[in-house]
Amino acid sequence: MNIILIVSDSLRADHVGVYQELWRGRNPNGGPPVAPYFQMHTPHLDRLAAEGVLFERAHAGSYATVPNRYELLTGRFVCTYTRGWEPLPAHEIVLAQALGDAGYTSMFILDTPNLLRDGYHYDRGYTAWHWIRGQEGDRYRTSPVQVELPCAPEKLRMNPRYSDGSAVVQYLRNVADRRGEEDYFAPQTFGTAIRWLEENASRDRFFLHIDTFDPHEPWDPPARYVDLYDPGYTGEAVIYPRYGSTDVLSDAELHHCRALYAAEVTMVDRWVGKLLQAVDDLGLRENTAIFFLADHGFVLGEHGWIGKGTFPLYEVLNHVPLLMRIPSIPGGQVLSAYAQAADLMPTMLDLCGVDAPGSRHGRSLLPVLRGDAEHVREVCISTTSLTTRAEAGNAQGGLRTMIQRPRWAMLYGPEAAPRLFDTTNDPRQEHNVYDSYPEVARELHAAFVAFLHEVQAPETIIEPIASDKRFRK
Repeated sequence: MNIILIVSDSLRADHVGVYQELWRGRNPNGGPPVAPYFQMHTPHLDRLAAEGVLFERAHAGSYATVPNRYELLTGRFVCTYTRGWEPLPAHEIVLAQALGDAGYTSMFILDTPNLLRDGYHYDRGYTAWHWIRGQEGDRYRTSPVQVELPCAPEKLRMNPRYSDGSAVVQYLRNVADRRGEEDYFAPQTFGTAIRWLEENASRDRFFLHIDTFDPHEPWDPPARYVDLYDPGYTGEAVIYPRYGSTDVLSDAELHHCRALYAAEVTMVDRWVGKLLQAVDDLGLRENTAIFFLADHGFVLGEHGWIGKGTFPLYEVLNHVPLLMRIPSIPGGQVLSAYAQAADLMPTMLDLCGVDAPGSRHGRSLLPVLRGDAEHVREVCISTTSLTTRAEAGNAQGGLRTMIQRPRWAMLYGPEAAPRLFDTTNDPRQEHNVYDSYPEVARELHAAFVAFLHEVQAPETIIEPIASDKRFRK
């Protein structure tokens, strides 16, 4: 069995058309939580779901980009023993390594800059890798010297990594020579992957990992995609908005930000479609499993905020698409089992008949896919790093963790007032009912402590959470 893994950075589940239709059919009011901004144009991802399996409750585990890839490649929940944004250690057993030991040729094709720059080594274990340079603030070009910003600088995200303080200036230098759609990053990434498939289709077994940074900012897709969502706009293009309150943006600018994001999603979808067509044209459909997922979402004005990072892990940040097309699994299924990035490694190894390393925390989803089990976990945990007290304050108000089970979700931090949401009746998580349902909050807190024990978190992490007096009867 060949494996193709596609990861799309910052893609919200509610910005994939098939998820929108699924949730609208169940809740005419639009949850949980369908973005009210646009009807999304994602025909190729919709077709992948129709031909395969859609996981309705896929959520981020360790947040955000780099911790997610760490989990995805190791099958481990790393929030309990790393700071997250750090190099991939040499001692960890990674997916490509396990498949390579079983005779697989592996290829990693990416334009996501965080995984390779500054010695992060997320290419470890692959037979070969290809990094498409220039995304975000990748230190790739020094010319042109003068760069014209697309909007007032106070609306843009600032980053001390770059000498002039702007996360956009370097990017605009990097893309200065771009001419047509094939020069954009997602098309380059998928185009490279298609060429690799054409050259390697005859291999007995291969693992192709595609990691596209889009729809992560900066948002500057070709105009024809933007016109699907905000035709005729003439204002400033805030392509990389400053994370924080939306007050800095006019209503029209915020709407255009949403349109730019949606346009990036549709561009990614188009090139996913080209890859799927290549799989069919090369005769690979019957012996190739395809996995598509995202690492996390992006806040587009919900709760008065835009961005991510220090924002509490509401649904818009932790609910992600997860689609699979596996030759041996009947298509057209919608599964309600919780699924997270750490589950993908054991699932793929299980599918390929390869033993998963004993160090992994994730669980194979194959029993769920085959109808032998309803779920692999009853509770889902999404969180930033838990390794030091400093990380506790990284989320706004210290609410660094989301604990979920069907109907209920609780934002939690040891030093912040918890927020509990009835997601059946409040899918957008706007009404805190913590005071009304203390028994539910206690159950979710107990489930979080049990999770920490299960993944063998150090006692220094478990003890202050387990002893939280607010959850005692």
